[in-house]
Amino acid sequence: MSLYCATGSVDTDLSGQQMKELLWNALGKMGERRHVLAVPPDQSREHSRAGELTRYAWEYYGDRLQAVLPALGTHTPMRSDQIVRMFEGIPSNLFRVHNWRTDVETLGEVPADFIREQSEGKLDYAWPAQVNKLVSRGGFDLILSIGQVVPHEVVGMANYTKNILAGTGGREGINRSHYLGAVYGMERIMGRALNPVRNVFNYASEHFLNHLPLVYVHTVVGRRENGSLAVRGLFIGDDRECFMHAAELSLKVNFEILEEPIQKAIVFLDPSEYHSTWIGNKAVYRTRMALADDAELIILAPGARVFGEDEGIDKLIRKYGYRGTPATLEAVRANPELKNDLSAAAHLIHGSSEGRFKITWCPGHMTKEEIDGVGFHYSDPRVMLKRYDPSKLASGWNEIDGEKVFFVANPSLGLWAHRARL
Repeated sequence: MSLYCATGSVDTDLSGQQMKELLWNALGKMGERRHVLAVPPDQSREHSRAGELTRYAWEYYGDRLQAVLPALGTHTPMRSDQIVRMFEGIPSNLFRVHNWRTDVETLGEVPADFIREQSEGKLDYAWPAQVNKLVSRGGFDLILSIGQVVPHEVVGMANYTKNILAGTGGREGINRSHYLGAVYGMERIMGRALNPVRNVFNYASEHFLNHLPLVYVHTVVGRRENGSLAVRGLFIGDDRECFMHAAELSLKVNFEILEEPIQKAIVFLDPSEYHSTWIGNKAVYRTRMALADDAELIILAPGARVFGEDEGIDKLIRKYGYRGTPATLEAVRANPELKNDLSAAAHLIHGSSEGRFKITWCPGHMTKEEIDGVGFHYSDPRVMLKRYDPSKLASGWNEIDGEKVFFVANPSLGLWAHRARL
């Protein structure tokens, strides 16, 4: 097991050239590789700098980098313009599309008794370790899993084994892992490197992925004082040590503990990155532990046009809505269609305030009837974007016409919590 690079601190500010040199130095330590696959995230994690790192890998290997497989999970395939923007310069013919329903194989199963133990007796099913066939059968002698370690609602801290087992995973694996996280409790998981979902992924990795030539490339990204983004760390290795180093730094960089709860939060979703509530509900996940009881969360989403990234999931969200944990668990028990799509059920739990605070969506391409119909509150985006202009708000506390509000420019970059909820 090898740790090829472990560079970073809360004050580190890596330039693109420095990242390139660190990556190339690490690749050099791995010896000659002739058949390389890169597995970066999609445009919803563009701030990870994974697109840039993928380009550096392509520049290093040339035609030995034979494919790029964005780790879509359940997300919609990337459009050509999104690929060009995120992966500038990389030939388009290298890109492959992951289909979580059809492109996978099961390498083994995490036993039901392990899931039962991790879920504290709430669940009783085995978990299939599923990956895209290009990962398992592509004949590559190096698979570079590239992405950002940051607090995450399902697996505590994003990346490492998640990027492969969920990002290139299959329907049942994604469904059951998401549901495990939801049933165990999102607020018990977020920001924790080790938790039931991560433990399942790690079990699967140790038993079913150790024959694959996987190397993980992890960034940690934070904000400078002026609000711009800085790469605070780069960690490259082939085992858990690499991830744990990155997770430790991410907690220091991305987890903001507030001394008072938020009564009104404003979260902006960049339209180039967020077009669904499936992804946009990060606004709910990442701020919920900072919100006071009876607070209001206002989500400015000029690019939002659908609920689910997938047509089938979109229909389920419209039908069952964000009604809270008890209602969703009952819906799973009573309705086979939801029971057969547990990632959708998990998302409905994650996106609910459980009646504790008000969630107001301001979508650019959805109607009041659609938003109200799933249990959210609707407000006109034109009115709200004028009142809470993202270009004029600073990250954190602001005062607008005597009203104190907390502004989050991009929820995917952090986790916020009031000290009393820790």
